[in-house]
Amino acid sequence: MELGNYDSKEAEPRIQKFWEQKSIFKFDEKSKKKLFSIDTPPPTVSGKMHMGHAFSYTQQDFIARYKRMQNYNVFYPFGTDDNGLATERLIEKEKNIKATQMSRQEFIDICLKELNTNFRPKYIQDWKRIGMSCDFSLFYTTINKHCQKISQKSFIDLYKQGREYRKESPTIFCPECQTAIAQVELQDKELQSTFNDLKFKLKSGEEITIATTRPELLPACVAIFIHPEDKKNKHLLGKKAIVPLFNQEVPILEDKRVSMEKGSGIVMCCTFGDQTDIEWYRAHQLPLKIAINKQGLMTELAGKYQGQKIKEARKKILEDLKHLGVLTKQTPIKHIVNVHERCGTEIEILNTNQWFIKYLDLKEQFLKAGSQLKWHPEHMQNRLDNWIKGLQWDWCISRQRYFGIPFPVWYCTNCQQEILAEESQLPVDPLVDKPKIKSCPKCRNNKFTPEKDVLDTWATSSLTPEIAIELKPKLRKKLFPMDLRPQSHDIITFWLFNTLAKSQLHNKKNPWKNIMISGWVLDPSGNKMSKSKGNIIEPQNIVQQYSADTLRYWASSSKLGEDLAFQEKNLVTGQKTVNKLWNASKFSIQHLQNYKLKKPKKLETIDSWMLANINELAKSCTESFENYDYQHARAEVDNFFWNTFCDFYLEIIKDRLYNPDKRGKKEQESALYTLYHSLLAILKLWAPIMPYITEEIYQKYFITYEKQSSIHLLSWPKHSKKEENKKLQETGKLFLSVVKEARMFKTQKNKSLKEPILLQLPNEYKKKFDKSLIADLISTTNSEISFGKELEIKLKQE
Repeated sequence: MELGNYDSKEAEPRIQKFWEQKSIFKFDEKSKKKLFSIDTPPPTVSGKMHMGHAFSYTQQDFIARYKRMQNYNVFYPFGTDDNGLATERLIEKEKNIKATQMSRQEFIDICLKELNTNFRPKYIQDWKRIGMSCDFSLFYTTINKHCQKISQKSFIDLYKQGREYRKESPTIFCPECQTAIAQVELQDKELQSTFNDLKFKLKSGEEITIATTRPELLPACVAIFIHPEDKKNKHLLGKKAIVPLFNQEVPILEDKRVSMEKGSGIVMCCTFGDQTDIEWYRAHQLPLKIAINKQGLMTELAGKYQGQKIKEARKKILEDLKHLGVLTKQTPIKHIVNVHERCGTEIEILNTNQWFIKYLDLKEQFLKAGSQLKWHPEHMQNRLDNWIKGLQWDWCISRQRYFGIPFPVWYCTNCQQEILAEESQLPVDPLVDKPKIKSCPKCRNNKFTPEKDVLDTWATSSLTPEIAIELKPKLRKKLFPMDLRPQSHDIITFWLFNTLAKSQLHNKKNPWKNIMISGWVLDPSGNKMSKSKGNIIEPQNIVQQYSADTLRYWASSSKLGEDLAFQEKNLVTGQKTVNKLWNASKFSIQHLQNYKLKKPKKLETIDSWMLANINELAKSCTESFENYDYQHARAEVDNFFWNTFCDFYLEIIKDRLYNPDKRGKKEQESALYTLYHSLLAILKLWAPIMPYITEEIYQKYFITYEKQSSIHLLSWPKHSKKEENKKLQETGKLFLSVVKEARMFKTQKNKSLKEPILLQLPNEYKKKFDKSLIADLISTTNSEISFGKELEIKLKQE
């Protein structure tokens, strides 16, 4: 069969369809092969795949495809993360609706319909198109009944352990999304602000200065603090100060958490401005004053500022403080504030009733668990360690939203006793379903009110190992712990930590053995891509303009864990490699048409050398992939393919391929045998990186002889110590150096490579080059060979 031209736009969708129809990547639960299980990241359904997805997911797919060719039965499910706030905001934006303006069930129905018929199918297709080799029949969504049951069971189990509690307490709250959020959902953002020096009068008539960036919290001021060792302000202890503009009296107390170096060394405590305010509130049993509500508006406590938005109130209050002569100094500053990572809104700390998972007492256990994982790359463990050490809040898992997994909880209307669903009821919606018990076990009341909040999406996503394994529950012992968790570095504190914590809480074990951390894609200038900056590059356009193989080639050019600035030249290089692989295969297959896989009794020296090099390449690539260093493996096979196979070997054997009568049938058979096995090995080594082009070449020729339905089900090239031959390697290098010298000579003389030359070899080469090497050297360089004291090259006509 003769190969025509390769059109990736036609071939790649066709091959993708072939993989699906033939179930090439389907997990075989009856197989006796070794298992390799992957906790595949379920991407958040956000419309369509972005460049960071393409980058990260192809890198994990390199490993999955490699393991499959290493004869593993690869458990590689695919899920989508589509419950919670992200989906709500997507549907609200796309449908131009608001969840708060309709019934909860009506909004849920719209979300489910849009996900099932519109967003999810198109979204998943993006992943299939870049060549992901997941078993897409092993599928879940984090909102389906399967996940709801597992998530609700997790809640019940942790409740029974005494690890969950519901409490009215200071909570991180997003006024824009109008829901509580967890510490992990915070982002640091640098904003312009002012440091405002305010005069507080004491009842004694004395004045003190306090600096603040948040004057809108003055109505919630409940105390003033100084450091116990602050001699300058020690005399203020026990006195009372009057809060300017709002006139409430507050005590002056001492606490070691005050910084004497910052401002005047005197600070106010408001309920609540930050974590320290909470600590003071609890430690000193201070009163609770609420100046800002859940909508981000000032409360009645703020007097005439009631109903104003925070920034509006801040501006008006500063104007009034200035008018009163209380604002003595303003200093423009840039400072870091916490914002909600979903919407970018500055968070507030509000006293609300929420559900929490208690885990601050387990920091040491989590640190130890993290250290027991095999990290790729190793230094990424530091990010997890730093996060665990910096934890200040228990995990708030309740959200005041509509589209999420319901808490399996009701409350007694009389005594507020918590009533949990029974496991046999799961999944359950307390707004629709009733508890199985007839009366409250505490007070015997028979009326209950349902919990309206939903679980934080991370409370479900943190169960992905469990969710995936329960798709094949009979294999639980073999699948847990899973072999690999691949993910990007920006969600180490989100997904990795929460999953680790949940597994430790439920199983006292780590959920996986290996961690594979990918980096970010940056724009060509090295900046993070974002829609607001207008520097987004869409992978769908890259696939359309170049190919999925080209995109994957580009993704393999970065070391694991490193960020990569997008450069189109890398795509151009990838496209050239695809074309070169096709053309080299086209040439090879043209000559292999009538080859019968017969191994010659004796191989020509350069053929033996070629196969020895393939043997060494297999060893190097295997070692790299075993260490998750796909970038080094790619570089090795790339260099070998271009420089050894194409530039030299194919040129060396051309005379034997084209002129069997001149060189001999046995010599041709040696070349054909080596060509077949060399090209097939190279295709296998390329297969994890560029799965489409390698599959197409395999299907066009090799399938007839190899019999396996896909190249991706063939065995990975194996290294053999028997094939190692240092003397042969040295001889081959020497041979190639002579060919290079001959080529360089002709180039310098501005002559064609076919120009005949006189080639004198050093006398010692007589022993190193046998007859077959001399014959190949003559045909490759088009030379007449003699021997002398040193290497010498001349044009024949000279």
